[in-house]
Amino acid sequence: MLDIRLIRDSPDVVRDAFNKRGDDPKPLDDIVATDKQRRELLTRVEELKAIRNQASRQMGSPESYAALLAQIEKRYRPTQYVPDTAKRQADRQAVIAELAAVSEDIKKLDEQVSALDNLLNDLLLRLPNIPDASVPIGKGSEDNKVLRTWGDIPEFPFKPLPHWEIGEKLGIIDFERGVKLSGTRFYVLRGLGARLQRALINFMLDLHVNEHGYTEIYPPFMVKGQCLYGAGQLPKFGDNLYHDAEEDLWWVPTAEVPLTNLHRDEILPPGSLPIYYTAYTACFRREKMAAGKDTRGIKRGHQFDKVELYKFVEPDKSFDELEKLLHDAEDVVKKLKLPYRIIPLCTGDLGFASAKTYDIEVWAPGSEEWLEVSSCSNCVDFQARRANIRYRPEPTAKPQFPHTLNGSGLALPRIVISILENYQSRQVGNGSVAVPEVLRPYMKRDVIR
Repeated sequence: MLDIRLIRDSPDVVRDAFNKRGDDPKPLDDIVATDKQRRELLTRVEELKAIRNQASRQMGSPESYAALLAQIEKRYRPTQYVPDTAKRQADRQAVIAELAAVSEDIKKLDEQVSALDNLLNDLLLRLPNIPDASVPIGKGSEDNKVLRTWGDIPEFPFKPLPHWEIGEKLGIIDFERGVKLSGTRFYVLRGLGARLQRALINFMLDLHVNEHGYTEIYPPFMVKGQCLYGAGQLPKFGDNLYHDAEEDLWWVPTAEVPLTNLHRDEILPPGSLPIYYTAYTACFRREKMAAGKDTRGIKRGHQFDKVELYKFVEPDKSFDELEKLLHDAEDVVKKLKLPYRIIPLCTGDLGFASAKTYDIEVWAPGSEEWLEVSSCSNCVDFQARRANIRYRPEPTAKPQFPHTLNGSGLALPRIVISILENYQSRQVGNGSVAVPEVLRPYMKRDVIR
């Protein structure tokens, strides 16, 4: 969530940021107008409360009723005020009646302010984050530039097979039974396919915990709606999420959601930052936005596994922490010896909550495409504001919002794709797939046959 003070004081700066993202800046006008109306009402409420409080303190002096009534009317009804109070009966009941009218107006105004608070909060929740100044300007993914690459593109003496053919030939991916069980965009991993998936999860968690310094978390796969709001998934992406309406629980689209909310509504004590978390979860997405795309194989499904990396850090260190986060995600791909490239996303391709993002894409020779396996993002204080997460830099310091960062470490279906297609045997007709060296202790074998 953006700071309302930034929108109030520098609307043109925010409008320019939205233009760079390719987002409609009109909601800013609605927010500015709503905020102005709310503040005007608050001013009037405070004036009426001051009248009521002052009058209440003077109610014990009967001799002052006439003057008190005149004072109330002068402040409460300045346009109708008639100063000749001597011609009127100024007694205690008249003062009480006027104070009752003031209180009724305060109640009505408080209700209006509360309604505007809710409207303003809803409008703010729908605004995306502002891109960092270091993010390249562009309209969309077509404007992204490759920052660097690692590894060599493998050469085959034949046209390499795509993973869906490899998986079916080896009997490790069963698309037909996946559809029978759950419908389109579901599949079943069998035998060594299931073991490969499990080996990758264990390898990545062990790497991030033992070498990169993360604390492992096993969170629920279903969360309350407020968790989705805190992480920035609701209200914008509600159509792409699975929801149990009866229990009002939501299936997580990524472990980023529960990890963000581990410290929701908390003030972290001095010295607690940085906090590094890693978590495995299944992820559930309706993929409505991708309808008709990438339907073959396991590239894009309604359920998939992922290991997530998440950080809570001090604001002045967050962009250095982003580079470290990227390194940790890259380390997984390097150890698997898969060719990959790093792409800093341009303004028009940034995610809703992100201020800056690097994508990691691995090469899939059978599918003949680069596959995104991680987006490493710095969300600055955007999620912390939404989830009301704060920290104290010092014991007596005022609480501040930390910066949050997240990245896949990594997304499993596409890593499985890349392994099957890059490690398929170079011998014509062999049909086997070599197991990456770092996975052999987990797989207990060198080759998938």
